[in-house]
Amino acid sequence: MRKISIFELTPGMVLAEDVMNFEHQTILAKGTELTDVLISRIELNGILSVFVEEPGSGSAEIPEDYGPAPQQPRRDVPPPPPGSSAEFAPSNPSYSERIRNSREFKEYKRDFDLATDEFKFKLNDMVENNSAIDTGELLQEPLKLIEKSGSGSNTFDMIHNMRDYDDLTYAHSMNVALLNYVAASWLGWSREDRELAMLCGMLHDIGKLKISHSILTKPGKLDAIEYKHIQKHPIHGYKILNEKGVNEHIQNTALMHHERYDGSGYPLQLSGESIDRFARLTAVTDVYEAMTAARCYRGPLCPFRVIEIFEDEGFEKYDAEFILTFLSNVGATYVRNACLLSDGREGEIIMLNKERLSRPVVQCGYDYVDLMKHPELTIQSLL
Repeated sequence: MRKISIFELTPGMVLAEDVMNFEHQTILAKGTELTDVLISRIELNGILSVFVEEPGSGSAEIPEDYGPAPQQPRRDVPPPPPGSSAEFAPSNPSYSERIRNSREFKEYKRDFDLATDEFKFKLNDMVENNSAIDTGELLQEPLKLIEKSGSGSNTFDMIHNMRDYDDLTYAHSMNVALLNYVAASWLGWSREDRELAMLCGMLHDIGKLKISHSILTKPGKLDAIEYKHIQKHPIHGYKILNEKGVNEHIQNTALMHHERYDGSGYPLQLSGESIDRFARLTAVTDVYEAMTAARCYRGPLCPFRVIEIFEDEGFEKYDAEFILTFLSNVGATYVRNACLLSDGREGEIIMLNKERLSRPVVQCGYDYVDLMKHPELTIQSLL
């Protein structure tokens, strides 16, 4: 048995002890074999390390390579008879391929890369050279990206198709800023508050620049002292922003974006509406963005897998209005999107189930598959 960082976890590892949340409730039992979804569930609960079985102790062997989890092969499906659903599966290129091949996406990605590089320079200049924060200047490039995308759903299309980034600070913060703006729009916030939410997203992780780069990028196990350093980044961020006199909501978001509505977060164990509303919004977009992006221990998760994890784990941890509004709109964004089901069939998402947003109705040719009635099936990926 050994204790390892969540950043080292890979599918196939077996838990050597129960995984407990901050309220000492068991979320995963000893002996559980980890999957990408279960690893994300651990991450969602703010847990930084777990105990796993040693290789050769009767559990699955731990891979030496901690790169992204390999994609699971599709299940073999026999050739369909004429007129069956598979005969009418979506034709190539897929929706995502059409987006990635479009001039609009290529221009958006180019502008995103340029905006992120400029943001990286400005953020480091603020911290290393103690330069002033010009919030109006910070907003210029991300607002251009919002204007270029034209709508919330189009912004999600752009972000979803740039999921190959594994950047824990700069690209991540830029994406959280864009998601904050869109989510605030869905909540009916004013233009001023949407822009403030965008700034909160851009600067929520500024405290990570006070954490040793070797700790942030360490591929192996983090020790207890390194964990404590990681958990101090919200306090570091608050101090940086407080000294620069930026808007109080931006300061609070840096401090509180890891707090949880049920009091299970850190660093202050705040709960409910004692957490700044901009921080409560950023808590949702921060986790969603992290889980749908690539990480060293897994590839990007399908948005519907992330919605499922939120439904199973998140409703007590996040502001109910914010999480329900966010998830329902995220789900609606992918209606009419092609997808791959876990049984190998390809289809099109045609309708959400309000009772369970992660289990929509999928049309596979002439067949309509209601995932609420088929618990054995899941959406494996968007196409």
